[in-house]
Amino acid sequence: MSDYQQVLQQEIQQLKDQVQSAAMPEEMRLKVGKDIVALERSVALGSYDEKYEKVSKYIQWVLKIPWEKESQDTLDIERAKEVFERHHYGLREVKDRFLEYISVLKLRQQQYSEEPFRAPILLLVGLVGTGKTTFAYSLAEALGRQMVRIPFGGMGSAEELRGESRLILGAEPGRVIKGICEAGVRNPVILLDEIDRIAKESNRDVMGVLVELLDPKQNHAFRDNYIDFPVDLSHAIFLATANNTTDIATAVLDRVEKITMPSYTDEEKIVIAQKYILPELLSKAGLKPEQFVIKDDVWPVVTRPLGYDAGIRTLQRTLEGAVRKAARIIVERGFDQVVITQENRKIFLPTY
Repeated sequence: MSDYQQVLQQEIQQLKDQVQSAAMPEEMRLKVGKDIVALERSVALGSYDEKYEKVSKYIQWVLKIPWEKESQDTLDIERAKEVFERHHYGLREVKDRFLEYISVLKLRQQQYSEEPFRAPILLLVGLVGTGKTTFAYSLAEALGRQMVRIPFGGMGSAEELRGESRLILGAEPGRVIKGICEAGVRNPVILLDEIDRIAKESNRDVMGVLVELLDPKQNHAFRDNYIDFPVDLSHAIFLATANNTTDIATAVLDRVEKITMPSYTDEEKIVIAQKYILPELLSKAGLKPEQFVIKDDVWPVVTRPLGYDAGIRTLQRTLEGAVRKAARIIVERGFDQVVITQENRKIFLPTY
């Protein structure tokens, strides 16, 4: 036996040891065990290079899947209120719905601790920049769960979600399995982001996978094409976002509870900018609050530089540019403070 074969045998033994000690369904352990036996035969016969790479890669993915590991929920309604207030201004109805959601989770856990609770699936619908994605992150923080975001914008095929057969060269699991592997637990918050922006040619196939993910009768045995074995996703909390529901399949809409995200008024945007956005931007730029001041009569121009914008992304970009310009002036000219007024605002704010 060559030295190379001996090295491979040692690595195969390591794989066997890892599989035996890992927490996974016994059927999966037997399935992987057969692959290892076939691999040992290939090594003994000397035809092992390509097969070894494929099998070892597959086993490493199987070992990454959190078959049983879960995080413990923090079902504290007061903590949840604090998290939502810290990250979101206004939006009282939306916050109340999420607090109701957490309350139901807590009661279900107390009364039916032995049964997995099928959490209702919320679909947040609203214009760009209205806080849909941020709410999902806030829910994960409030619950103490890991966060998995799966972007659907421009998704070109269902295989991106479900993976490709491992018989295909270079195949890997889809985004769902990769997501829970990165999270390290089987009960993260899984955000299906912008499900209305799937490429038209693949919309039907992707929607079919979505139905399986969002249906409690199916997602306890989600089958990724690469893993080719049922994975229980019923312990995860699914949230979805969309700008509108026009291109979302009826079968998907039937499985979610729609929450409409309201647009922000100009007055609300000013408060959000002053209380949430600007302090963070100043901190990132290394500036103290007193070094960057925007006069009260300038804020309406900052908030609405061009027409009407339902969200806050344009506002955030406007402030980012102003802070960068102020930082440069302070460094280059040695100023202690920059004050944006009606007279000098064109230096700091975009012109259209």
